[in-house]
Amino acid sequence: MASVPNLTLNDGNTIPQLGFGVFQVPPEDTARITGLALDAGYRHIDTAQMYGNEKGVGEALAASDLARDDVFVTSKLNNGFHEPDAARRSFDESLAALGTDHVDLFLIHWPLPTRYDGDFVSTWKTLVEFQKEGRARSIGVSNFQPAHLERLAQETDVVPAVNQIEVHPYFGNEAARAASHDAGILVEAWSPIAQGGVLDDGTISEIAEKVGRSTAQVTLRWHVQRGDIIFPKSSSPQRMKENFAIFDFELDDAQVRAIDALDKGEQGRTGPNPDEFDYIPD
Repeated sequence: MASVPNLTLNDGNTIPQLGFGVFQVPPEDTARITGLALDAGYRHIDTAQMYGNEKGVGEALAASDLARDDVFVTSKLNNGFHEPDAARRSFDESLAALGTDHVDLFLIHWPLPTRYDGDFVSTWKTLVEFQKEGRARSIGVSNFQPAHLERLAQETDVVPAVNQIEVHPYFGNEAARAASHDAGILVEAWSPIAQGGVLDDGTISEIAEKVGRSTAQVTLRWHVQRGDIIFPKSSSPQRMKENFAIFDFELDDAQVRAIDALDKGEQGRTGPNPDEFDYIPD
């Protein structure tokens, strides 16, 4: 089995390019499913406060025979805790739930520009505190648009390590990708197979047949060759292993361009628009 490449973040830390996501994994199933992912070779787990399953991730880590530093753990700030004191309290709760004294990456989950008087800068400065304390080794953002990144650059002197945004063949999100890259920020692509929406695509199916791989593997490989970080999720051990096996083949330039051409622009977006999204959990 080919090893997962590590990418270097702008703060000098490294991150595995392939991880395992636990979005929508029920809390009661998270420890078991995360354990299966660790058994399959994953060493990068992506969770969030709003997923409600950090505790299960922590239980899986504790039950494994892996050292804490062998697994890269990401979590994200709940939308209801953007104010600095609330962010500090919730971050403490995340560490307790995960059973660790640090996370490898902590993100602002959504910018929420129509909430908190449009202030996500003070939230970002609070994450900078966590990094200075060593309790978050790297910090970043999620779902930030180019204007949001520009505001952080104008009002703070710490650049996010990553921007986790929706990216898949039907929604390349190229403006946000370009703005991230221009600032030295790595892109993490959530919903990398468009919630399964691209798996029956004719172009991808034709490429998959030529290279002898599944459409999911071809799509994930496309992301990897573009330099993005991915963390597909599955409850099936067989699918986990399949998603992991994407580093022993390559797509040629024409195949990458063919998948690039599937981009539908804003019509291809499957999740909320970050400029409008204002959800705060009860």
